Amino acid sequence: MSNSGMKQRLHADMTAALKARDEIRKSTLRMALTAVTKAEVAGKEARELSDAEVVDVLSAEAKKRRESVIAYREAGRAELADKEQAEADILAEYLPEQLTEEEIVALVTETIAATGAAELGPRGIGKVMGALQPKTKGKADGAVVSAEVKRQLGA
Repeated sequence: MSNSGMKQRLHADMTAALKARDEIRKSTLRMALTAVTKAEVAGKEARELSDAEVVDVLSAEAKKRRESVIAYREAGRAELADKEQAEADILAEYLPEQLTEEEIVALVTETIAATGAAELGPRGIGKVMGALQPKTKGKADGAVVSAEVKRQLGA
């Protein structure tokens, strides 16, 4: 089987959900494992994903769920929004702790000071985002971080 701890955890949790007859957890974890498998066979040759790559795949799936929740709520489809929200909550259990709004603001402020992008104004966005990416990857939504950078740089 796999040597990825995260993938093994997903398999074990899916087996437990099957035995507990927890339909939403079972289907969500099955979907997550399918996404991981798709990522493994994408490209020129099949390969085993590291735990960090599995987390990246799960982050992408969770983001899709969050976007679907918003779309369903705007369309007045509460029952579908609730299902997508439940799936997003299950996926969140496998992701690193998300940064709070205050932590994002502090990180952006610190990075702007460190890169000296304040005097560049809106032209410094790329420089700041490049420095922030490794610090926030998997821990914060890129759109939220980008919006905060733009706000602080006056873009």
